[in-house]
Amino acid sequence: MQSRKDLLVNDGIYHIMNKSIAGYKIFNNQNDYKRIIDVIRYYQRIEPPTRYSMLIKLPIQTQSQILNYHYKKEKIVEIIAYCIMPTHIHFLLRQIRDNGISNFMANIENSYSRYFNTKNNRKGPLWVGRFKNVKVGDDEQLYHLTRYIHLNPVSTDLVNDPILWKYSSYNEYIKEGDKQNYICKFHDILSINTYRYKHFVENNASYQRTISKIKKLILS
Repeated sequence: MQSRKDLLVNDGIYHIMNKSIAGYKIFNNQNDYKRIIDVIRYYQRIEPPTRYSMLIKLPIQTQSQILNYHYKKEKIVEIIAYCIMPTHIHFLLRQIRDNGISNFMANIENSYSRYFNTKNNRKGPLWVGRFKNVKVGDDEQLYHLTRYIHLNPVSTDLVNDPILWKYSSYNEYIKEGDKQNYICKFHDILSINTYRYKHFVENNASYQRTISKIKKLILS
């Protein structure tokens, strides 16, 4: 694990994870998941014109004009894979600009905290602390990390098939769709054959679920 003294370098790829305080369930329904995904899209770009919470109070037409312009800006991070879980979030990120990952994570965590606390009449921090980061060493490690991330909902018995979990990038990996709405960009980093990747992930589902349960027993 990198210490925070180590700078996150541009073009470096990192596994990023953060979780809620005391395992608190912070994503409880479709609206919560939609909010964090919208926030992720918004703060992936440089120089947000305003807080996301302020943006969505504007008239719809004004919002649309602002977002159309904003989404043409450069990115500060490239999202290779992600999974939003009830108590934590996983990303595989490539940093594009100086401090891109730190700024991206600070913005999405602060934005979601304000939303969640306001909605639930709550005060105080929502996240356990600063995000954890591990630098990815090579393509093989990256490939296996995407599988680990996409199987998180299966490992925790939220679903039996990762394709059923709507709040990860798995469907972007195995389905051909409207790529304009995709969050991730991975084809220039990983060579993904849809059929082989689906087989690679889903054939490991039972094993990863078993390992997850063993880890819980050991740590309990």
